[in-house]
Amino acid sequence: MEEVIIKDEFIKLGQAMKLAGAVGSGLDAKVLIQDGEVTVNDEVELRRGRKLYRDDIFSYEGKEYIIKN
Repeated sequence: MEEVIIKDEFIKLGQAMKLAGAVGSGLDAKVLIQDGEVTVNDEVELRRGRKLYRDDIFSYEGKEYIIKN
């Protein structure tokens, strides 16, 4: 599991995917999220604006990322 370090209280899912290097652009994140290919805390998430807080976990293509600050 990879850590995604943030400096604020939360980060939006699309931004977290870019920060983690899981996607190359916000557009890529938007499409993948809308297609149901991303989970947050083991549930499919369809909103790229979903706020992620410390210890939330998102997954994409079998990789897991945990939010830390």
